[in-house]
Amino acid sequence: MTGLRLRWLLTGPGWAQCFVGDDRSEVELTVSYVTTAPEELLVGITRLLLTETEIRVEFHAEPTVVRWDFHREDDQVSVRLLQLSDQDGPDRAGQVIWSTRQDIGTVARAVIRCFDDVVHTYGTSGYRGTWGDEFPGAELETLRSAWRAHERRTTRGNGHG
Repeated sequence: MTGLRLRWLLTGPGWAQCFVGDDRSEVELTVSYVTTAPEELLVGITRLLLTETEIRVEFHAEPTVVRWDFHREDDQVSVRLLQLSDQDGPDRAGQVIWSTRQDIGTVARAVIRCFDDVVHTYGTSGYRGTWGDEFPGAELETLRSAWRAHERRTTRGNGHG
């Protein structure tokens, strides 16, 4: 297991670059605002942290798509990024472009830091003006609350509280 890093850079009206990496490798994804990719990622990670064992998030780049598949087993999460040339294509038609295995707390923390950096860099009005939609502040705060509760439970469960 290695650390997880995410960066979200607005590159023009309705476009962003997302960098995803760990200590072994990094991949760069192009993302379009045609879907609610930031919200989907934040909500998906919250669901994964709270109750779900499998989630899927899609980042569209017209017409390509990157599918993020998350599979949780206890506190470990396998993450696989699959790139497809057709957004309606089946997984078997895609190519795995990156994968990792991380602790659920590490995944949540990386996503929170990513969007904390986004709002710090662009502000909510700058984000809205460039991305074309509102900054997902409510989704970010919901994830942050779920992560804090998870961390408290984990600390208590390890006898450190």
